[in-house]
Amino acid sequence: LPPRHMDSVVQIVEALESTDHSFTGTVPELARALGGCRTPGCRVVLGEPPDVPPAPPALSHEQWLLFTQLLHHDAAAPERGAVLAPDGSTVTLGPLLAGIEAGLKRAAGWPVPTVEPPIDALYAVTITEALGASFLLARDGDGNRATLGPGGCWDDVDDPQNYTLLGPPSPIPDAVANGAMDGVLLGAQLARAPIPLADLLRGYYGTGNGTEKGRPPSSYRRRDFGVLTGPGKLEEEVVAMLRLLRVLPPTQELLEDVGPEEVVAIARQAARDFMEFYVECPAIVPRCMWGARPYRGTPKLLTLPLGSVYIHHTFIPSAPCRTFAACAHAMRAMQRFHQDTRGWDDIGYSFVVGSDGYLYQGRGWHWVGAHTKGYNSKGYGVGYVGDFSATLPDPDTIALVRDGFLPCAVQTGRLHRNYTLRGHRQMGRTDCPGNSLFHEIETWHGFK
Repeated sequence: LPPRHMDSVVQIVEALESTDHSFTGTVPELARALGGCRTPGCRVVLGEPPDVPPAPPALSHEQWLLFTQLLHHDAAAPERGAVLAPDGSTVTLGPLLAGIEAGLKRAAGWPVPTVEPPIDALYAVTITEALGASFLLARDGDGNRATLGPGGCWDDVDDPQNYTLLGPPSPIPDAVANGAMDGVLLGAQLARAPIPLADLLRGYYGTGNGTEKGRPPSSYRRRDFGVLTGPGKLEEEVVAMLRLLRVLPPTQELLEDVGPEEVVAIARQAARDFMEFYVECPAIVPRCMWGARPYRGTPKLLTLPLGSVYIHHTFIPSAPCRTFAACAHAMRAMQRFHQDTRGWDDIGYSFVVGSDGYLYQGRGWHWVGAHTKGYNSKGYGVGYVGDFSATLPDPDTIALVRDGFLPCAVQTGRLHRNYTLRGHRQMGRTDCPGNSLFHEIETWHGFK
């Protein structure tokens, strides 16, 4: 089959939108026919799915098979509808195309179904039903049921075919969350100004240009979703969705013993956790996605929470990396140097900061690194890719650590509230992290 990559999806959409009139209807309606919107709430909002049409002549047999597989809803494996986007993130098609259909219908003046309480169709078909259901199912559990996440990894980022989750699945793995956020953002965009779907997807994900042009809009999804959604909006919509599910026959019994106050409490927790996990905290690219070699030897566990963070620059590579491909390449090069030349067990840094909008996992949250001699067990080593002796990282790359990573590490219990922040040069004989970056971090919270 074609790679499970957003490029393949754009090619399918383009073929369906071409002048071949043998395909009637819209791509999102076809997605719904194939199973992209089978849940009770989604059916109430967008209507019963159309019948599955015969394979459109515009598509090859392999393209039709791939599209059918990607839209087949499997509640036990929600990640199966996922594709790899050029920015290195993974996106599930069901919520993405449902949000796009809601936006197109809004633009066409479609009357929103009258339900009590009123719901925002865009959030209902993308995120609030899955989010409400996830936290509803977890409320009686023993605390071990996952409500959000996990991420996952592809077998081959150049020819992605199989996506494997890195832990027990919740109803909202990262790929579903990404698809839902993108569905809200692109649906809202289409509601204002409809354009052909292939153009919309190509522009947003940066497909077809090999992403040499740097950051595509999809790498800003967390920020943009947070701006669009605003405080309180998500909670309000989850409450409305749970109240709707209470009266729908397939989901009535799930909520029959849940009182009105508990509905509000569940929605508050769900919205707060989702916003913290997927909006306030930055995305971290796992080791298996950038192609890490195995750790050598036996890693040593850190004792959390830690009290310090040490800021570095990599110096070599000296140029910031602005695409997933370039950052993953830089990570592999640094790991080779640290293991083969320096003789260390692994890449030294805890985390590495790309200029593509993503953090990259080095040793990660739990293992002692090799970044700041004498202090490796006392703090996290965070390295910016590039030489920042005379220039600064981009403003949003600075903010990724200052306003995203550091508050998130505190919020999730990995870093003390009264942590200290230092540049590498304060702890040893080095110019790292470069004069420009050092003067910048002197202004950050926690700098000593």
